[in-house]
Amino acid sequence: MKPLLLSAYTATTCLGVGLDAHRAAVRENRSGLAPCTFETIDVPTWVGEVAGVDDVVLPEALASYDCRNHRLALLALRADGFEAQMREAVARHGAGRVGVFMGTSTSGILQTELAYRRRDPVTGALPPDFSYAGTHNPYALAEFLRQHLGITGQSTTISTAGSSSAKVFAAAARQIELGTIDAALVGGVDSLCLTTLYGFASLELTSREPCRPCDAGRDGISIGEGAAYALLERAVPIRSEAVWLLGAGESSDAHHMSAPHPEGLGARMAMQAALRSGGLAAADVHYINLHGTATPANDVAEGKAVASVFGEGVTCSSTKGATGHTLGAAGAVESVMCALALSDQFLPGSPGTRALDPAIPIRYQLRGAPAPLRHALTNSFGFGGSNCSLLFGRRSRA
Repeated sequence: MKPLLLSAYTATTCLGVGLDAHRAAVRENRSGLAPCTFETIDVPTWVGEVAGVDDVVLPEALASYDCRNHRLALLALRADGFEAQMREAVARHGAGRVGVFMGTSTSGILQTELAYRRRDPVTGALPPDFSYAGTHNPYALAEFLRQHLGITGQSTTISTAGSSSAKVFAAAARQIELGTIDAALVGGVDSLCLTTLYGFASLELTSREPCRPCDAGRDGISIGEGAAYALLERAVPIRSEAVWLLGAGESSDAHHMSAPHPEGLGARMAMQAALRSGGLAAADVHYINLHGTATPANDVAEGKAVASVFGEGVTCSSTKGATGHTLGAAGAVESVMCALALSDQFLPGSPGTRALDPAIPIRYQLRGAPAPLRHALTNSFGFGGSNCSLLFGRRSRA
């Protein structure tokens, strides 16, 4: 693929709102996870809840989209001056030449959960003020942002669980290459809800303590919420060094509905495809942000896949120990983590991880540290064997 510039990017998670909050947390090797007190949840686990989401007020014209997911989306959009930069891009390219590509897993499902509590006691009908189209509907996220920013180009939502907002980078890149659009808002938003927390607990996948990716004693995930965005464009006037999307690889191993292939087959295929797409060799990659969920099966399978492609020469870590697994937003959040690593020349560590599992044959970074980085890769995997790897690089304008 032809490299695409990340003209702007931002992230909001339990670590805070915007890039500076994430920079500080990475340098301090700090986690934002806390014991779960969300809504009426009664599950002994830790979560990554974003502060201030309920205080966000949507514009009156978009009131029908009001739900936790879209409040989080707007909170994140306003960080780091990102909304202003998006509006400048729309003015520069034209509203019809900018696309919106969003990833989410559960979208505004919390709004449906709350609506079910208010069903008519006789008929069972949902309350008349409930709007499925503007909240629970996965496409509502892309449509909300499209309307808010005045974008009229192609827009879509991808919902493939943990790979959702990584795949949007690949989808947008294809459309830019085809000439359908000239620029794209890509990203992901996923917020806490009852379905996710109780669902993962029922699968016995949630940990009773902060998650510990790749740790010998890991026992499950910590669910988080978050939102992250990037503006993808062809070459535009930029500073001497910038972060570029260089390659994308997707695969579907279809091994099992919720378990990864034990040898990491799909993960390996996605990473190899990303390298081919970016025209790089394995030795050119200096850092891998692992999917690293802290479940026993996922971490071992991914470790085997990484070792088969890269050997033990590349430094890896999972930032989910800091943010939790932000599900459909994870790909975008961790892409921004890679962008920060490249721009700051600083390797993220792995808060919570104490001792690396000897069954995972990779070079794992427990604590953050300065390092010369030119290329970074991030892995995002979803239920059903949906895999996506993205390759980023720090380089001068092409």
